[in-house]
Amino acid sequence: MSDNPRAEIGQTNDTELVKRLLIENYGYAPELVYEIRGRYHKVYAWKPCSFEIRGPDRNGVYFGRIESDGIRLSIEGSFLVGPKATKNVVELDDERARRYLSGESVEIDDKDLHGWVIVKWRSYYLGSAKAKEGRLINYVPKERRLKLEDPAKA
Repeated sequence: MSDNPRAEIGQTNDTELVKRLLIENYGYAPELVYEIRGRYHKVYAWKPCSFEIRGPDRNGVYFGRIESDGIRLSIEGSFLVGPKATKNVVELDDERARRYLSGESVEIDDKDLHGWVIVKWRSYYLGSAKAKEGRLINYVPKERRLKLEDPAKA
């Protein structure tokens, strides 16, 4: 892998690039078609089928994004990769999962873990985060965050 996978966009087949990044980072890549779109390098994924859909919409579900240091999965992308991922999966307890889903960055026990990870709580995959210096840097979109009540007001 080059230092910056974004440099390979347009020079490598999108599906091959995304699969390679997924295998390198998570140990597993679903058999899907991947397309990288736009200036933000968003990845969309779908399973090919003979049913042809015509319309203004493009194929696929938002799967993640190519970052300068790897691939950051969306919540949906983490659900597709997480169950068979063999590395870089961080499991959170109830309290840390609650705080993570509300938009906070949370502490983790593994201080040596660095880079993009899949965040898991029980049997649910919560998306991906950046592990750095014993913390998970939160990437849950604002519109998808939990709104927690302040215990002092309850």
